[in-house]
Amino acid sequence: MERSEACPAPRLRLLGRFGLVYGGEAVELCGNARRLLALVGLRSSVSRTFLAGTLWPEATEEHARGSLRSTLCKLPHGDRALVTCDRNAISIADSVAVDARELAETALRLVGPSGAPGAEPVPTVLFGEGELLSGWDDDWALFERERLRQLRLHALEALAYRLAGEGRPALALETALTSVRGAPLRESAHRAVVAAHLARGDVGEAVRHYRAFRRVLREELGIAPSPHFTRMLAQGDGLRSDDAGVTHGPYRA
Repeated sequence: MERSEACPAPRLRLLGRFGLVYGGEAVELCGNARRLLALVGLRSSVSRTFLAGTLWPEATEEHARGSLRSTLCKLPHGDRALVTCDRNAISIADSVAVDARELAETALRLVGPSGAPGAEPVPTVLFGEGELLSGWDDDWALFERERLRQLRLHALEALAYRLAGEGRPALALETALTSVRGAPLRESAHRAVVAAHLARGDVGEAVRHYRAFRRVLREELGIAPSPHFTRMLAQGDGLRSDDAGVTHGPYRA
């Protein structure tokens, strides 16, 4: 019998709440084992020194290395091993699928120079709502969460522009609005929304969205949209002179 039929490959869930599924069943791990597996899963391969120092920052080097060895012993071994170890590094096993890494790899392809999706299906992994390791407050988890959030937002915006350029404005609009939901004050996300409206010839909706964003910026931050955003709409012949005259910086009535 094929391995995939006998025992589905393990899947590590880091988006939202931590979870590990192996053979179709949830696997429970202790706290330190979850933290170790999450960090290795995110980085693919981590040096022992970095891993020990990051997971046990308050401990002495000797104690941290001892805690690392103890935690490794609590992970599945043999045919069910989730990590591989050598003298210097610990790596996630090739058989383990990690949702956060799939998201990062998809996003990097989209923001790269050759990342145009063409007629390929829109990558659904970008549209998930769960944040990385929700509820974890370790310094490394906070850093990785923000790194992945920013990468996802960049990818959504890049995808929105490319979909608009391919003549798929409805998908472009949904993609851009997903980015806006993730960062309501991020101007580049709102520019992608406007670009999607303009791609389908809806200048009125483009201007309406611009003005709504301008109002929110004024109320929340006391600033106006950038000149680039204003020029983008002016080129669509949708702005009145009072709109086009808005300048970036502190808002002036």
